[in-house]
Amino acid sequence: MNTSTQPIVSTIEIIYEDEYMVVINKPNNFLIHQSHYARNIKETTLIQFLQQQLGYPIYPVHRLDRKTSGIMILIKNKDIVAQFQALFTDNSIQKTYYAIVRGFSNKSGVIDSPVKNDDTGVYKDAITHYKSIEQIELAIPVHPYEHSRYSLIKLAPKTGRMHQLRKHLNKISHPIVGDYKYGDRFHNRMFETEFRCEYLFLHAFSLDFIHPISKEKCHFEAKFPFDWHRIFDEFNWTSP
Repeated sequence: MNTSTQPIVSTIEIIYEDEYMVVINKPNNFLIHQSHYARNIKETTLIQFLQQQLGYPIYPVHRLDRKTSGIMILIKNKDIVAQFQALFTDNSIQKTYYAIVRGFSNKSGVIDSPVKNDDTGVYKDAITHYKSIEQIELAIPVHPYEHSRYSLIKLAPKTGRMHQLRKHLNKISHPIVGDYKYGDRFHNRMFETEFRCEYLFLHAFSLDFIHPISKEKCHFEAKFPFDWHRIFDEFNWTSP
């Protein structure tokens, strides 16, 4: 079942807060804000939820896909949004993601393949570095094979194109488990039936940057969602 049900949460985890920004751990399946791409989705957005939780307006400076979990920066004053957005547009921020993918990936590599903007149709350069952290072969058949293989990989995107990591991993034949747009439906279905896991296994784990106002060095990490720990236990993988 490709569920689109919004998760039930009472509060969203605040990782860090100062007078300029709030760093949060975004849950799976949470729309950040209303947009053209999500015009048919009628539910409370992350921004609406957080503004109710915090009691003041906040402004996003970057995005995560609705189905991606993990770390996000939000700004308290819209007058300084551009200063934080520059961290991303100038590639002066280091982003680390983790994904669980189909198959045994190479030990490490670089995916250097242009990514098409689904709205404009224009291709732009995109670069992703990756490293294989864990691998497992299961005696669970997944069409058309008698066994199934998976890898836990660490990702360091050097550009920020829409759906870049999902498209890049599909490009090298290691689609992300739980990806219903670019993934493998047979493996997605197996994770649902065997492990009761329905969400996309892509997590924005950490951000490293120089604070544009205080000039302090910042490093923040976001804990993995429950589904990830279930799989780490099932596969006897060490949580990064």
